[in-house]
Amino acid sequence: MQTTVVMVIYLEEAVARKKRERGTLTREGLREAVMEGALLRLRPKVMTVSTVVAGLLPIFWSTRVGSEVIRPLATPVLGGMLSSLAHVLIVTPIIFLWLRERELRKSLLGEQQ
Repeated sequence: MQTTVVMVIYLEEAVARKKRERGTLTREGLREAVMEGALLRLRPKVMTVSTVVAGLLPIFWSTRVGSEVIRPLATPVLGGMLSSLAHVLIVTPIIFLWLRERELRKSLLGEQQ
């Protein structure tokens, strides 16, 4: 949840920056801004996920006493981290873009009337 909020903040800042550069925001400019904002969050998110995954790998390889108890506990954490990666880097920017395109379309229709 928190990483999604951070992603939305980065996307909002990228859209505002693109709007300042161009003066007005077009659909193409919006798409560029969303791509730029998402790319800024790519490295921090991938680094976080890879650190957690690297920390969990020894648990999956272990055959020592207690590993049969810990492994089922670590599996959802690994799945959650990987699904979080996909959600924050793919789903959130797509939904953001879709909502902003709707707003842009409504504002353009309002200006034409």
